[in-house]
Amino acid sequence: MNELRKNDRVRLTVSGMTLQGQGVARHEGLAVFIPAAAVGDELSVTITKREKRLAYAKIDEILQPGAARITQDCGAYPRCGGCVFRHITYEEELRVKAQAVSDALFRLGKLTPEIRPILPAPQTEHYRNKAQYPVGEFGGQLRSGFFAPRSHRLIPCEDCRLQPPEFAALTRVVLEHAARHGIAPYDETTHSGTLRHIYLRQSALTGQALVCLVTNSGAARDIESHATPARVFPHADELYATLQAAAPICGIVQNINTQRTNVVLGEKTQLLFGDDALEDSVLGIALRVSPQSFYQVNHAQAERLYALAGDESALSGGETVLELHCGSGLLGLTMARRCRELIGVDLAPAAIRDAKENARRNGIENARFICADANDAANLLCAEGLRPNVVLLDPPRTGCGTGLVGTVCKLAPPRIVYISCNPATLARDCSLLAENGYTLLRVTPVDMFPRTAHVESVALLQRADA
Repeated sequence: MNELRKNDRVRLTVSGMTLQGQGVARHEGLAVFIPAAAVGDELSVTITKREKRLAYAKIDEILQPGAARITQDCGAYPRCGGCVFRHITYEEELRVKAQAVSDALFRLGKLTPEIRPILPAPQTEHYRNKAQYPVGEFGGQLRSGFFAPRSHRLIPCEDCRLQPPEFAALTRVVLEHAARHGIAPYDETTHSGTLRHIYLRQSALTGQALVCLVTNSGAARDIESHATPARVFPHADELYATLQAAAPICGIVQNINTQRTNVVLGEKTQLLFGDDALEDSVLGIALRVSPQSFYQVNHAQAERLYALAGDESALSGGETVLELHCGSGLLGLTMARRCRELIGVDLAPAAIRDAKENARRNGIENARFICADANDAANLLCAEGLRPNVVLLDPPRTGCGTGLVGTVCKLAPPRIVYISCNPATLARDCSLLAENGYTLLRVTPVDMFPRTAHVESVALLQRADA
């Protein structure tokens, strides 16, 4: 039995890496997981936790760096928890992500599809078009940043390397305005203070940003009584002018969230100045993006992801396409002009409203959208006799599960295109589909979120008798 214990100090060589950015080493056969380690590292580590079949450790000293290790370039890394791969080359990160997808399918799903090379992102810095910065007091100053993993401890970071440079300028303006006018940060312990989050979005089409201030306090009463913008947020006219001078913006809005909750946005949003939504375009589909709209945070990779899904759908013009978990409908709408009918389903009323509006704005008349649970809607459509040619699946990280997979199999589409953000649930669901007569032909990993512990995949499944 391995006698390794907590607080023991040992020397280890890292031989593998997880999707969460942890190095994996072995000590007398026991797996030891080490954050911020790289393959090939020779390390002196201290054991921080010992379980029956594995252990965790922290690096005390890098005795010999691995070939892929680089000098990390962010003062908030790894404390903020957003990035997990800033200490290795991008090429090594891509290898780890592709391996994670392959391992999940082969080992968990017992599947042997063709796995195509991972699609790398064209840029690994400043690629995000969305940021939600919590605001708090830090060292006697008003600061914004990110919450440390599994906590609400603020890690100051107003200049995240994943965000556009304009976000740092806009964030600085808001913080200086709040400090100048005594606008207190929200305190979740006492449920007091005003400014909860600075929420920014940017359009790839126009370069403009939408500034959303998420607030607590009694400002909801002002919105109910149709108050002027100056009453809704103190000196909002002055703030708008200063923001315009700092970076291109389309407008500034205030979202009211008076709930004791971890959810960032509340239900009410008030336009302060300018426009309350961004204008953008993805694969020729024009859309308006409001603070509440679902929208992929990496525009360049979103276009590649949607184009790949469209290619795998192999549409010729006469097909019926059913998209489950459709969000604002963007994926399906990029294919609508290549099929006979598009049906989108999502549980969120706001998402369905956005989907219908996006179809209207683009003159797409062969699309309809249903606000319902994906499984319930699929069952209803099946009972009505719908037999789609292609089903698009784009579920949350939890995947589809037994119920929805069973219902999709009742619909019996010849092709299923499954977009996944979780290799483990993709493997589970594809294994379930295989039990119901579907063959997983190929999977293409797509790196949507460089430097983070996330990887997307596009999987193509075909019914055996298709």
